[in-house]
This record gives sequence, C-alpha cells and structure tokens, in this order.
Amino acid sequence: MQKVKILNSKDGYNLTADYYAKKEKYWDSFEQYQVVPLLGQVKDREILDVGAGNGRLSLRLAKAGAKVTALDVSEEMLNKLKSKNQKIKVVIGEAEDLPFEDNSFDIVIATFLIVHLKDLNLFFDEVYRVLKPAPRLGSGQGGKFLLTNINQRKAPEIKTEQGLVEIESYYHRPEQVIEDLETLAFSIEENKFVKEGETWVNQIVLVSK
Repeated sequence: MQKVKILNSKDGYNLTADYYAKKEKYWDSFEQYQVVPLLGQVKDREILDVGAGNGRLSLRLAKAGAKVTALDVSEEMLNKLKSKNQKIKVVIGEAEDLPFEDNSFDIVIATFLIVHLKDLNLFFDEVYRVLKPAPRLGSGQGGKFLLTNINQRKAPEIKTEQGLVEIESYYHRPEQVIEDLETLAFSIEENKFVKEGETWVNQIVLVSK
C-alpha cells in the first residue's frame, strides 16, 4: 500500500493547483450558489477573499463590480487567478496574520478555508480587525464576514507526481464555530446548512462586525 504524505496548505496547494483548478463545479455543489447572493450588493465594495485559491469566487465578485483582494498561501493557485483577471489584487499571506491595516475591507469571505486552520480564534480576530466598523451615526452594521465550514473529518487523498498526498486539515463543529464568532463580538446574521438527506455537508455563516 502506498504511503500518503501529509502536507501543509502552502506545499499541498502548490503541488495540487492543477487538480483543484478542475474541481470548480464540485466545490460549487457544496454551496449551491448561496454564497454570493448572501453578500447583497457588492459593486464598489472592498472585498477580501481569504484562501482565494484559483479565484473561484474572487472572479465572480470582480465581475459583479467589487474591488477584490485575493489572499492565499499558495503562489501557484494565485497564478491561476492572475491568468484570468489581472485587475484582482493578489497577496501571498497567512489567514492568521493578515497583511492589511485595520478597517480596510467592507466584506471578508473565507470558503473552504477554516478546515485548514487549527485555531479559528486567531483568524477570526484578524478578520474583525481588518473589517470596517459600524457607522458612528445612523443605523447600519459594520463590515460583513462570510465563511463556510465543510463537514470533512478526513482530507481527501490526491494523486500527484510525488505520490498520494493529503493537505493538513481539522474538523470544526458547527456550534463551536458560532460560539467562537460570538465570543469575538460578531453578530450572527445567517447560519445555514447545505445537506445531503439528513446529513449536513457544509455550514454557511454570515456575520457582521
């Protein structure tokens, strides 16, 4: 039996960028096209896509008129994004240490990302920091944060030129995700589940600062 090599996100996605570029419809199936509509009007909004990969959602948001910044640990994945749209700003960086100033974005999204993070609070705290605050005068909430939480207890094995690999991943209980967000003073606006029969396959959460 061939031994499976477990890689961190940077090395894993650099190695498997071509594989994931071909799986766009598969990832869409976990969201059932609910993510972008939940964000509402995105034209001219400053949006940060954390764990953007090859730009599956960044490209759609840019097409809708958003000013998109795409961040990922994988240069190979971001190169695929750049080949499709040169106007999207791409940044190589870590989710737990976002290289942006406070109050920089109207919206932050993170799909299929937190499965690769061990400590969600480090990331959630960074998101809160870079989101714009609520208006001082009048009604309205601050910046929006949308994330998805895939129900994955074991990472898939991917066949590569270097043999079978898995990308390091962690399982997060949906109720713990909500608890962590509320602890960091986010307001929960939506907590939805995509299901196959009675089993949830993906949690979609929208919160505001």
